[in-house]
Amino acid sequence: MTGSTADGLARQLWRIVEPLHAILYYAPEVSEEAAKLGYDVETRWPSYFAWRAAPLGAAGPVAVSSAFYSFSPALVSRFIPAAWQVSDPATVLERRLVAVDRALRGLLGDTAVGSPEVAEAARLARRAAQSATTAGRPLAAANADLPWAAEPHLVLWQAATILREHRGDGHVAAALVSGFDPCELLVSFAAVGAAPESVFASRGWTPDEWDAARGRLESRGWVRSDGTATERGVQARGELEQRTSELAAGPWQALGTEVGRFVQLAGPLAGRIAASGVLPRQSTLGLSAARQ
Repeated sequence: MTGSTADGLARQLWRIVEPLHAILYYAPEVSEEAAKLGYDVETRWPSYFAWRAAPLGAAGPVAVSSAFYSFSPALVSRFIPAAWQVSDPATVLERRLVAVDRALRGLLGDTAVGSPEVAEAARLARRAAQSATTAGRPLAAANADLPWAAEPHLVLWQAATILREHRGDGHVAAALVSGFDPCELLVSFAAVGAAPESVFASRGWTPDEWDAARGRLESRGWVRSDGTATERGVQARGELEQRTSELAAGPWQALGTEVGRFVQLAGPLAGRIAASGVLPRQSTLGLSAARQ
């Protein structure tokens, strides 16, 4: 498989995996379970940091900031380690599967959740996830260390989570090689039109920090003073995204010809989740951007 083919395949599979994983942060059933644990659900951040960081154990703000990368360390420090004072990581992980079970049943229905098609998709996704190289990928590795659920729809979600974090960890590695620091990574993404700057404000960077990051990119000739990307900036960001997809391709290549079957099975599931309206139309992930 050529590099460009691997890049395209990984990007296509990311568009399927991301919605499956992201219900953890947006489904109302998940918020209800977070509230039961004692998290403030006025915004999604208290439970977001708990749900996503729990596989790392009772990690502190420096470790979580490192793994999450593009979040402001000040924002992370608001919720970590406070999250572990509300509920310990082991309990969070236990309730995380309960929350995902409820969310998937609510979005897809009990019949679909228990179907042979979901069981087959779960088998393929698990095979891909178990072939993922986790060296240097802390979030993928932490999720891969967890025991597998018994129910196929939860196996599918767990595999999607490992694969999603595997890609995300690779994105961080690509950003470091490409010279994008955490805030610059977001500024550059907004500059190429992935989402409005206001969407990226959720990552907690102050206006001064955002302007400073823009200034650094401007000094490299990657953005203009109005925040839009120059031709060189578009090229740099494109190379970053291509490298990200290339680094994410391995698990899917391991499926060989069966990857098409996974797309056939899981694609409609991701489509139903996306069409449900539970996920935001625009986010810092840039799912709506043309080049992802």
